[in-house]
Amino acid sequence: MSNMKVLTFGAGALGTYLGGSLALAGEHVVFLEQPALVDQLRHRGLRLDLTIDRRRPGSEAKTVSPASVIFADSLQEALRYGPFDAALYALKSYDTPAALEAIRPFAERMPPLVCFSNGVDNEPALAEVLGPAKVVPGTVSTAIGRRAAGDIVLERLRGIGVATAHPLSRSLIAASNAAYLRAHPYANAAAMKWSKLLTNLIANPTSAILDMTAAEVFANPRLYALEIGMLRECLAVMRAQGIPVVDLPGTPVRALAFAVQLPVWLSKPLLAGAAGAGRGDKMPSLHIDLHSGRGKSEVEYLHGAVVRAGRRFGVRTPINALLTDTLMDLTRGTTPLSKYSHQPAKLLAALRPPARLP
Repeated sequence: MSNMKVLTFGAGALGTYLGGSLALAGEHVVFLEQPALVDQLRHRGLRLDLTIDRRRPGSEAKTVSPASVIFADSLQEALRYGPFDAALYALKSYDTPAALEAIRPFAERMPPLVCFSNGVDNEPALAEVLGPAKVVPGTVSTAIGRRAAGDIVLERLRGIGVATAHPLSRSLIAASNAAYLRAHPYANAAAMKWSKLLTNLIANPTSAILDMTAAEVFANPRLYALEIGMLRECLAVMRAQGIPVVDLPGTPVRALAFAVQLPVWLSKPLLAGAAGAGRGDKMPSLHIDLHSGRGKSEVEYLHGAVVRAGRRFGVRTPINALLTDTLMDLTRGTTPLSKYSHQPAKLLAALRPPARLP
């Protein structure tokens, strides 16, 4: 489909990368952003540092001028520029409840929404408001750094995934590839979303709780065993649901799942390398959320989703439950950050009854 008209929720890291790339490719893009940010975005537009993507014409950072896109500060205003072919949704999972309240009055006017948010609970929640026919599951493997609202840097190019069951999917994939987004089709949406969830779990809450880098977590033998146990719980939950592990763009998730089942001494070099390649020295997202003091955490939608699915399908998930509950207590302030900071033994001792680690 040429000349797509796309509504993008937010000008954060993913929204700016996805929507900005489509705008650079000539698509019509409207960004919905908070009123406090819209004025500055209307003044300076978007800045995308895509230097590492050598496929794109030129190697300099790209600027999307304010004249070539539209910034709206409410959904009501944004919809005036429709009708849209698609909406791109890549908000943090903890922002979905508020987004749904804003969407609900306009559900009939909304286009199909492509959900790139992490976790497996967003699509069902969106479908309750919009109807299943208006929700397209997606995922993003590419790593994006956010410098400011509407200002991002491409850190590691991998690609995006789009479920193929929707009539819009083929056109969206074609437009995304024309915009250099490396879009890949997935016939099994649940496999795509759960496989991405598996990668999001690695050294994420442990790093936040202990205020340690992923490398420090993996260097500690007992913490590494905790990580393996946590990943094995997720894989068991996937098996109980009949959901296979699939590779994601630029991400060999099946190799990761295979390594998790190996003896600890054999798996560590493989998994430590995978964790390092994905983040380097950058702190995981749950650490960033916790130490920003915003009082919200996606752990409820990542590890918490594993726990909830485990309950439904009769799979024990004590490690994921511990990590979820502990991080949420820290996030809410009911437990001080200092309690576990650089104290792995305290976290490990909190497993009650003690889980059998690999």
